[in-house]
Amino acid sequence: MSPAAMTPVPETDAPAARPLQAPAQQVSQDGRSTRWEAHRRARREELVQAALRAITQHGPGVGVDEIAAAAGTSKTALYRHFADKEQLYLAVAERVSQRILRDLAAAAAEHTRPRAALGAVIATYLRLVEHDPDVYWFVTRGAGAMANASGLSGTGAAAASGAASDPLAGLTQAVSAEFARAITRQLRAAGLDAATAEPWAHGLVGMVRAAADHWMSTPVPEGGRRTPADVLAGQLTALAWGGLSRAPLTAPSSSSRTTAAGPDTAEDTTLKTDRPDPAVQHHLEETP
Repeated sequence: MSPAAMTPVPETDAPAARPLQAPAQQVSQDGRSTRWEAHRRARREELVQAALRAITQHGPGVGVDEIAAAAGTSKTALYRHFADKEQLYLAVAERVSQRILRDLAAAAAEHTRPRAALGAVIATYLRLVEHDPDVYWFVTRGAGAMANASGLSGTGAAAASGAASDPLAGLTQAVSAEFARAITRQLRAAGLDAATAEPWAHGLVGMVRAAADHWMSTPVPEGGRRTPADVLAGQLTALAWGGLSRAPLTAPSSSSRTTAAGPDTAEDTTLKTDRPDPAVQHHLEETP
């Protein structure tokens, strides 16, 4: 706090008048600050885009020198916008996550039936991985490399690695939440309990991520080719939907159904899980 701000103000009967507008100097300073912040954001975005180009050109082991060259600047200038390589790495990971989430949401929105939407989301994710494998590996496997490249060791390395050990964790949570909402809508539309929606959603997302990692890391035999993304998507969709469409289903429980004698003597109103209503079965089981 400045000395001027600490100077006592003489008490008067009327409150001190407030200026209707800030002094011209303050307006000018605020304007310059806003413009400078906008410039910094734009420049960071340019550097992230340059990093993506460098990753595509040099592979997931790209260094800061290659990223700076792709941006047409120096390593020193790069570090004016990112404290270290770790921060740049996380910015790239965030951008990739935003792109994936946007494309997955668009794919799901194109379909009204749940099986078709599930297949579209899985296929979209695998196509993104297949199209930019180096970016995928940079984002999913780059934490240790970033810590080492930053010259960190011991506690510092552990902290850096922990911060980025799974940069797609936020994406996983967001996609799982979206899946959970979609599953919840379908179950409630069928008059069924939606309590299982969240664990099912996380299980689906984890399955697809694990399958994608295995798919991309498995060496391709000489003269052979990797399983196309759409083929793998069809396989995973069949597996996932086979479980979802035949999973145990129950009607939502309600305390209002409890008799006056209390919960111990209340009538069991739970639907049998192995024989759902035919209309519900038709609603959940879709042909490919």
